[in-house]
Amino acid sequence: MKEVSFKIDGRDCKAEKGQNLIEAAKQNGIFIPTLCYFKHLNPLGSCRVCTVKQNGKPIAGCTVSIAEGMDIEVNTPELLDNRKAILEMMFVEGNHFCPSCEKSGDCQMQNLGYETGIRYTRFPHLFVDRIVDARPERIVVNQNRCIKCKRCIEEVITNDGFKVFNFTNRGNQTLVSVDYEQEAKLSEAQAEHAMHICPTGSILVKGKTFGKPFGDRQFDYAHEGQNIPLTDIKKQVKSNKRKMRVATTSLAGCFGCHMSLLDVDLGLLDLIELVEFNKSPLTDIKKFTERCDIGLIEGGCCNTDNIEVLREFRKNCDILVSVGECAIWGGLPAIRNTVPLEDCLKEAYLDSLTSEEGETVIPHHEDIPKILNKVYSNHEVVKIDYHIPGCPPNANHIWNVVKNLLFEEEFSISYPEFKYD
Repeated sequence: MKEVSFKIDGRDCKAEKGQNLIEAAKQNGIFIPTLCYFKHLNPLGSCRVCTVKQNGKPIAGCTVSIAEGMDIEVNTPELLDNRKAILEMMFVEGNHFCPSCEKSGDCQMQNLGYETGIRYTRFPHLFVDRIVDARPERIVVNQNRCIKCKRCIEEVITNDGFKVFNFTNRGNQTLVSVDYEQEAKLSEAQAEHAMHICPTGSILVKGKTFGKPFGDRQFDYAHEGQNIPLTDIKKQVKSNKRKMRVATTSLAGCFGCHMSLLDVDLGLLDLIELVEFNKSPLTDIKKFTERCDIGLIEGGCCNTDNIEVLREFRKNCDILVSVGECAIWGGLPAIRNTVPLEDCLKEAYLDSLTSEEGETVIPHHEDIPKILNKVYSNHEVVKIDYHIPGCPPNANHIWNVVKNLLFEEEFSISYPEFKYD
């Protein structure tokens, strides 16, 4: 094959004429992310995560064949932000509950979220109640996690040449459906292959699990020396001689993030030389006694009391930080967002088992905070200045962010510390 010359972000590159851009870029030491591309398949161009600019025009990178003199843009600020926005939309359009997903740690979409530094999404989560199809003989298909990348449609074929997966419906009603007759023909190895080529946790094999201890999963660690690109932390508190004041609270959460705060262990002895805690479960101070430099909020808003407390923190803190998945987008409590509140209350109080005859009633009293129609993320209620993902976040991650915000200390975050589960 003839070798040709082309440019990527102004850098001179060489590759075989007609070679796919994804592979050509990789050979030249440039990574172009994608969730649908497979080297041995025809270009799918479905996920658009690999969007680049060819001679100034946006195009899916996996559909580009290298030719002489091409000028390709890959990592411009505009394209990086577009790529991040596409991933954010994928997260909010499906119910991607990373802490409860079988494929967490081995999920390619989750990994790209880490690499692009997604801490929260600029778009609201849809919380659509989609089908979890357990009818197939060997597999379960969770439509909540499907990103319609077409990998399974093109790759999973029976021995006699029939496709197992196909698109049905149109527009935003499109689903990847299973041909049950053909699925029954799959061998165990073929079913497991379908599970592994899925870039999310949409396809699972019955009786199989991805369960591995943290550190053994595929995307728990990056290459040596590679950190998560968090470049938007800016000092927001003026220096002074007094100790900085920190406040914390837990809303609709489990207090796991507060437990993680304490996991800094003996580092607390160093921290108390720099900061003092005001209103917080850690101090049992019930009300603000002084204005605080930073407030750490665990948990989202599921009732009227949560809203009131969150607004109080916004009023009394210079910087407000959402800590953990529940605070950032609702987390596991937000699973109820996929069904009406009336059905949730009915299931919990009216249709549940009880040892007290006649006690199947929905509690109601003026002193009981009213439950909201859904669990809201904190930034839907007040302005949040920074977000720390994780369930719970690593203790070092939390305190490195706090120290950077308060004291402008050098901050970087490694892969094991930046996670969604």
